[in-house]
Amino acid sequence: VQLVESGGGLVQPGGSLRLSCAASGFTFSSYAMSWYRQAPGKERELVAIITSAGGSTNYADSMKGRFAISRDNNKNTVYLQMSSLKPEDTAVYYCHAHSGWRRYWGQGTQVTVSS
Repeated sequence: VQLVESGGGLVQPGGSLRLSCAASGFTFSSYAMSWYRQAPGKERELVAIITSAGGSTNYADSMKGRFAISRDNNKNTVYLQMSSLKPEDTAVYYCHAHSGWRRYWGQGTQVTVSS
């Protein structure tokens, strides 16, 4: 099983980034997918989640209206479009797959929002 995140980097406040997570080794379309993030000295927190078929999404309150999660089950990939980024969005962003008791994590990608 692999979850490989990409798309992180340095962006100025107010900017945008699109993260991708390419999945392999499991039946991607059967798993809910989510993005978490962890800032230095803080606990890992849920950013957004999308159901297996992509019909439903949910977001942490601080991300609503700025972030959008989506998935392409033909490409086994989940995305996180981030806009209006703030310095407090700086964190390592992790991809997560969940189906019943099965849970998989990616290695994370760093997002730094700074001028």
